[in-house]
Amino acid sequence: MKPTIRRKEDAKPMQFDLNRRLHIIPVGRVAIDFNPTDYYRPLEKSENFNRYLGGSPANIAVGMARLGNRVGFLGRVSDDAFGDFVTDYFVQEGIDVSHIRRCENGEKLGLTFTEMKSPTESSILMYREGVADLQLCPEDVDEAYIADSAVLLISGTALCTSPTREASFKALTFARRRDVRVVFDADYRAYTWKSPDEIAIYTSLVAEKADIVMGSREEFDLMERLLNLDGSDEASARYWLDKGVKICVIKHGKSGSRAYSREGCYEVRPFPVTALKGFGGGDGYASSFLHAYMAGHSLASSLERGSASAAMLVASHACSKDMPGEAALEAFMAKEKEKCGTVISELPAL
Repeated sequence: MKPTIRRKEDAKPMQFDLNRRLHIIPVGRVAIDFNPTDYYRPLEKSENFNRYLGGSPANIAVGMARLGNRVGFLGRVSDDAFGDFVTDYFVQEGIDVSHIRRCENGEKLGLTFTEMKSPTESSILMYREGVADLQLCPEDVDEAYIADSAVLLISGTALCTSPTREASFKALTFARRRDVRVVFDADYRAYTWKSPDEIAIYTSLVAEKADIVMGSREEFDLMERLLNLDGSDEASARYWLDKGVKICVIKHGKSGSRAYSREGCYEVRPFPVTALKGFGGGDGYASSFLHAYMAGHSLASSLERGSASAAMLVASHACSKDMPGEAALEAFMAKEKEKCGTVISELPAL
């Protein structure tokens, strides 16, 4: 592969038009999470659960709102009590619900039952057949609404089937035309996708038009299945940056994550916490990272804040309900950095 050609202007941080009515519009999945309150038992033996708003884009929407952003949402919910729960919850968080539509044919919100077997072992059981969020139609996508935001966030689960796939591409087209920054969060779930090739085709088509691409190593491998890459973070970053992506974030779970850009390359380690669950951290990471970077923090500082939020989420019972505000995030970072120091280290330039 040819080496990346660097230009002086490539090293400038991205700019975001925060004077627009909204700062960010996530697209896609809204679900209902049921997390067990009888900890460290297998799911078949769990009897008591708390109900929360869930779904990665919905969690990120709440996280961004808690941090002071003006947040919208583009999606579909069920026309029932759970649909009421979602829209009411968003309204209480200050999230604009003007472009959340109700399903007309009885589709229900997806249900997620989580399992916490031990502090280090957890899993998720999803019910995703014919769910409400996958009914988002191209007709639901309004160009003026997209143009009213600084950022559009597209989730990989919104690409897994029609009509939500076409709706996502329509939103992407409007975002590119209206100079709206695009974030692609790979958010891979095996449910509903028909083949690995299908995953690679549609996720890569969105990724190459995004400004920021975020995902686990597994998600990048799925996205790059049809490409002739060697599976390393460096090869992935070179490929996507050469395609025009500005920041490429590759997550490695408990080992931390890496971010690559023209303005610098960094590795961030997790803040050491006692984990309660193994899920939800990615949504906290995304919301705090994006908030900080959009607000003008350096890439390194933004990654550190993302890592802090992720640690707070895996140490808590809920996802959306436990998204931190600015004061809580600052207090956590100050306390933990006294004990462990910085979690950021610089990587060699690509």
